[in-house]
Amino acid sequence: MTEQDAQHTPAAAPGWAEQLVPGRFAGRTVVVTGAGSGIGRATASRVAREGGHVVAVDVAAERLDGLLADLTGTADTSGQVPGGGRVSPVGADITDDASIERVLAAAGERVDALANIAGIMDDMSALHEMSDEVWRRVFAVNVDGTMKLTRAVLPGMLARGAGSIVNTASEAALRGSAAGAAYTASKHAVVGLTKSGAFMYGPSGVRVNAVAPGPTITGIEVKVSTPFGPARLASARGILTTPVSAQVLAASITWLLSDDAVNVNGVVLASDGGWSAA
Repeated sequence: MTEQDAQHTPAAAPGWAEQLVPGRFAGRTVVVTGAGSGIGRATASRVAREGGHVVAVDVAAERLDGLLADLTGTADTSGQVPGGGRVSPVGADITDDASIERVLAAAGERVDALANIAGIMDDMSALHEMSDEVWRRVFAVNVDGTMKLTRAVLPGMLARGAGSIVNTASEAALRGSAAGAAYTASKHAVVGLTKSGAFMYGPSGVRVNAVAPGPTITGIEVKVSTPFGPARLASARGILTTPVSAQVLAASITWLLSDDAVNVNGVVLASDGGWSAA
C-alpha cells in the first residue's frame, strides 16, 4: 500500500488540526500539479488560503472547478480566495510540451515555487510480470512530467536567484516493499532528480526537496492485474502506519515550499507516521 491506494479508513493524527499561516505565500506564485484531487488539491488549497497565487494544474480540468468552488465559495471562475490568495486553473498534461507552455503562461512573469505532486500508481506487478505499457505510462507521468515542468521553471528561478521546488517521492522511494517495480523505480528516479537539483542549484538560491508520503487517503484505486507482485507485497503490510488525510501531507509540503525551510535543501522528508523507521 502506498500513498495513492489508502482508502476508506479513518484519518490518523488524532487531535491534529490544520493551522494556517496567514500571508505565508503572499506575493508568491506557486505551481501545484495534481491539484484536482488528493494531496495536490489539499496543497493548492492551503497555499491559496495562505495568500499565494496558485497555478492549479490537473490533467482532468473538470476537477479544478470543484477546487475553485470550495475556495471561493461560489461557482464563478474569478479565482479570488478569502485571505488574499488566488487560483488560476490550468487543465494540462505535464508530459506534453504545449501543456507546459500553458502552465507558464498562467503563472505570468514568475514562478516562486513548484510542487510536483501529480503522479500515478502501477498495478503492483513485479518486474518479471510487468508490461511495457505499464512501465512507460508510470515513468511518463512520474518522472518525465516532473522533469519537464521543473526544467521549464528553473531558468526564471535562476535569473532571480530564488526558488523552491518540492517533488513527491513516496515510501516506495525508500524501500522495495511498498509498490510494484515500475512505481518503485519511478520514485527512486524522483529522488535522483531531487538530489541532483539540490546540488546543482543550491548555490544559486534554488532549493529542491522531496516529500515521501506514507499511507494517505486520496480515493485513488489501484487495479491489480498480476498475481506474484501483489501477493509478495501483502506480506509487508503488517508494519503499515494508519492512513492520514491529504491535509496532513499538505502541511509537510507547504512547509518545504515556504521560507520556513530556508536551510533545507536536498532532503527527502518522510511524512509517513514512522513507517520508514520500522
